[in-house]
Amino acid sequence: MNVLDFSTPRPELYASVNSNNEGLLSVNVTSDTTNLPIDGAQVQITYNGEPDRILEETTTNSLGQIQPLSLSAPPVEYSMEPGANKPYAEYTISISAPGFEPFRISGAEVFSGETAIQNASLLPISPPISGDTELFVIPDHTLWGDYPPKIAEDEIKPIGEFGEIVLSRVVIPEYIVVHNGPPSDRSAKDYYVPYRDYIKNVASSEIYSTWPEATLEANILAIQSFTLNRVFTEWYRNKGYDFTITSSTAYDHKWIPNRNIFESISNVVDEIFSNYLSRPGVIQPILTQYCDGKNVTCPNWMSQWGSKALGDRGYTAIEILHNYYGSSLFINSTDVISGIPSSYPGYPLEVGSSGDKVRQMQAQLNVISDAYPLIPKLVEDGIFGPATENAVKTFQRIFNLTQDGIVGFRTWYKISEIYVAVSRIAEGVARS
Repeated sequence: MNVLDFSTPRPELYASVNSNNEGLLSVNVTSDTTNLPIDGAQVQITYNGEPDRILEETTTNSLGQIQPLSLSAPPVEYSMEPGANKPYAEYTISISAPGFEPFRISGAEVFSGETAIQNASLLPISPPISGDTELFVIPDHTLWGDYPPKIAEDEIKPIGEFGEIVLSRVVIPEYIVVHNGPPSDRSAKDYYVPYRDYIKNVASSEIYSTWPEATLEANILAIQSFTLNRVFTEWYRNKGYDFTITSSTAYDHKWIPNRNIFESISNVVDEIFSNYLSRPGVIQPILTQYCDGKNVTCPNWMSQWGSKALGDRGYTAIEILHNYYGSSLFINSTDVISGIPSSYPGYPLEVGSSGDKVRQMQAQLNVISDAYPLIPKLVEDGIFGPATENAVKTFQRIFNLTQDGIVGFRTWYKISEIYVAVSRIAEGVARS
C-alpha cells in the first residue's frame, strides 16, 4: 500500500486521495488610492514551490472580482485533529494591471470545502519604476507552525496602570495600528488596519475555518475582547509606543500583512464585530488570553483545540467560553463604532419601512453605485419600496451577502463600510 506524503507540494496528490478534496479561492482587486475595483486585472495561480507551473489564469470583472477558482487541498480531516499532516494547501497569487504595481503573495492557504478570500489593494505605478514585484510571504498558520506562547497578563488591568490616556467607554475603533513585530523592535513597520479586517486576519491566522461555527464564534469573541482591551486601556500608547497592538504571539495576536481570510470566519465577524466579553462591574473588555492546547497548555485560559472539541459536542459559543473563563463572563456589546456615519437602528429595514434610517441607507447606496454601477440609483425619499429592495439585493449579491433584500445588522454595516471606503477618496485616510 502506497502512503502519500501530503507535505509534498504537488496538488495532484490531494486529488488522488479524494476528488472532493478541493477548496475555493476568491480574489478581489481594488486600487489602494481610490478603493475602487480594478477591471481587467490579470490573476495567475501557481502552487508554492512551482512558480513556473501556472494552474489557473483569469481576469477580474468590472467589480474587481474573479470567478471563484476550485483548487486542490488536503482532506478536511487533517484540520479536525492535531496531526503530522499540514491541513491546507499553499498557493502563490500573482496580480497585474495596467498602471499599477504588480502584486504577488506566496503561501495563500486553501482548506478543503472552504472559501478562501484574497483581497489585493494595488498601488499605482509611480517613478522611479524598478520593475520588481514586491512579494508578500504568508508564514505557517499558528496551529501548524512554531510560535512563542503568550506571556501571561492580568485579564483586568488595574486603573492605576492606565496612565494618562484611557477611554470613558468601549468604542469599536475605525482602525487598529498594528506593530508588525514585538514591542521593542523599533524597526518593525506599523500598519493602519480597519478593525474588522484586523479581526478577520487574526482569526484566519489562529484558528481553522473548518471548525464548528460555535467554536469560531467563541474564539473570535476572545480575539475581539482582547483587542478592545488594548484599545480601551491604550495599553501600548501609555508605555510610549505609537501603536495599538503588536503581531507577536508572545504579547498579542498573530496578524499577517496581506494574508488571505476565509469566508466562514468573515461571516461570523460581520455578525458579531461589535461584541466583546465582560465581567460584572467591570467596564473594560476582558483580556481573554488563550493557547493552542496542543504545544502549549494554559490553565484558566481557553484552549483552541479544546474549544473545537466542545464545539463538536454541541456546546454554544458562550458555553465554550464559560468552560474556560468561568460562568461570570458574559457577552457585551457597544453601538459606539468610530468612522461609521450612523449605528444600526436595532431592527431590520425592509419593504414597508420608512424614515431617516431608510433615507440614509438610500443615500449611501447612491454613493456606492458610483463605484459599482450595477447598483441602481435611488430616490432618497426614506421609503423602502421595491426599487430600494432591488438595490439592496444587488448590493448583497456583489458583496456575497444573503440576497433577501433586507437590511439587517450585517448588511447595514457592510453598506456603511463600503460607503466610507468609496466616499473618502479625496480625504487621504491614513494607511500604510
